[in-house]
Amino acid sequence: MRVAPSDEAREVARAAAQWLALMESGEAGADDHAQLQVWRNSDSRHEHAWQKIQRLRERFSALPSALAMATLDRPDAARRAALKRALGIAALVPAAWLLSRQVPLDVWRADLHTSTGEHKRLRLADGSSVQLNTDSAVNVDLAAGQLTLVRGEMALDVPGDSALIINVPYGRIIVSHSEICVRLNERDCNVSVVSGSVQLQPSSGPELILDQGQQIRLQASGAGAVRAFDASMPSWRDGVLMAQNQPLGDFLRELSRYHPGVLRWDPELEALRITGSFRLDNTDQVLSLLAASLPIDVQQRTRFWVSLVPRKLSQSKKTV
Repeated sequence: MRVAPSDEAREVARAAAQWLALMESGEAGADDHAQLQVWRNSDSRHEHAWQKIQRLRERFSALPSALAMATLDRPDAARRAALKRALGIAALVPAAWLLSRQVPLDVWRADLHTSTGEHKRLRLADGSSVQLNTDSAVNVDLAAGQLTLVRGEMALDVPGDSALIINVPYGRIIVSHSEICVRLNERDCNVSVVSGSVQLQPSSGPELILDQGQQIRLQASGAGAVRAFDASMPSWRDGVLMAQNQPLGDFLRELSRYHPGVLRWDPELEALRITGSFRLDNTDQVLSLLAASLPIDVQQRTRFWVSLVPRKLSQSKKTV
């Protein structure tokens, strides 16, 4: 049985595919090639992913030389253009193939799913309301009275006396007359009760009741310690990302879940602190607000390729 790759492995594969797309775009400059080399050298997993995608590129882009030369030698501009388009598509095939390998099929086949930056709210036939956060997937089986969180994060509001079960890899959550948020991470699952109370049935360890304003992490080994949180604070359910004296690196890692494309930042920025409330429907605006309040510059090649650097570094480069 094939083991599903971790979130980290998916991110590395996605980054490798995006680097390939940039290199093949014809717009990559010397700085881009240098940054790619830095990325490859920074982690052995990066280099492994890059070599893998290069091998796939060679496999898919190889065309019989006689066919290629015969077509290119013809004076028909339309035929030359068609071959160039074919070569371009062939170069991008391994990137798409590698990404599809890194995203499990059950995500694509899920009953409900969202893309990066997308939120979705739906009312189920039983009157319950389900909301999906960015890059999430859920299967719904109302006949069996259950939902299965396949990926990402969801909120479920079950009114009245009806009950629904949320299945996660680490157990089951029974929700009745309550509102709950569930986030599936790489090695655990965070469960937060917004209102009411829910029953948790971990796959290992005793059952327990979780009340409003409490949260817990479910793991393969069982349930962790119960922690408190402010259920009245705005959250992703309201389209808001909150930060209270939070390290900028942690904030950016969370923001990157909502940002389409590549979002990178200089390690020097990790320790900066950020406080505020930010709308999630426009991550470009969030980055602009960060640049206005912190000593950072936003380098934006396209909306899908953004880098944050310390302002002093950016200014020194401009003076060279």
